[in-house]
Amino acid sequence: MREDMQVRNLSPHTQRAYIENVARFARHFGRSPVELGPEEIHSYQVYLTRERKLAPSSLGIAVCALRFLYKVTLKQPWSFDDLIPAPKKPRRLPVVLSPDEVVRALECVTSPKHRAVLTTCYAAGLRISEAVRLRPRDLDSQRMVIRIEQGKGQRDRYVMLSPKLLAVLRDWWRLSRPTTWLFPGERPDHPLGRAAVEQACHRARRRARLTKPLTPHVLRHCFAVHLLEAGTDVRTIQLLLGHRSLETTARYLRIATTKVCATTSPLDLLPRPQPTSSTSTTPPAC
Repeated sequence: MREDMQVRNLSPHTQRAYIENVARFARHFGRSPVELGPEEIHSYQVYLTRERKLAPSSLGIAVCALRFLYKVTLKQPWSFDDLIPAPKKPRRLPVVLSPDEVVRALECVTSPKHRAVLTTCYAAGLRISEAVRLRPRDLDSQRMVIRIEQGKGQRDRYVMLSPKLLAVLRDWWRLSRPTTWLFPGERPDHPLGRAAVEQACHRARRRARLTKPLTPHVLRHCFAVHLLEAGTDVRTIQLLLGHRSLETTARYLRIATTKVCATTSPLDLLPRPQPTSSTSTTPPAC
């Protein structure tokens, strides 16, 4: 199975996730997956849903791992959509901070390194995994772009380099003089860990007294919505975010105030009621 994933160039993260899920499946029954079939797979899905109470996203990874194992590696001639159905995911809209809330949040990040990372997530719409793996060479101050190497889906792309962000990153570079990674971790030859940035977000949220959640991915959502509200077209935002499907980007249309919330309510279009005499005691007809 590992060789099958390698020849298809699946990412190391995907390979680890698939192997771990198949191993859990085998341990659950104490037998090799070769000896297991549709009945055991169905039983295992029920177990994950009822007893483990996995979220649809986690259950979906387990489904993908089992489908890959039996379809690709074991070459079973099953109808996989029927035998290993994928869970339906609820469609939730992301929570977005206002520009003022973004300013408050970033001001409450005490570590210069974490503030620089989170500012990059917001200014360029990067995933946290992309931001922490930036190298100094990825910043092109002549063309004012940032090169994202092998982002999600193993695709390269360019995003804008804001002059304000460039100033923040130059201040950070003068302070730490990073070499290999723009944001090194505790070991200089390793990038900063995602968990450390997320913990910095939790602390900043408390200091800023925000009622909305604050994560690196929330800042990425803010990047998209704030651009949309400023008049940027959806196709451009799709390219900046690195979305494969335009439908994924189009969901921000349901959040942007200039697209949805700026619509006049029919209540505001009703004619104003005629003033009634203060001495009248007759109630209005209903």
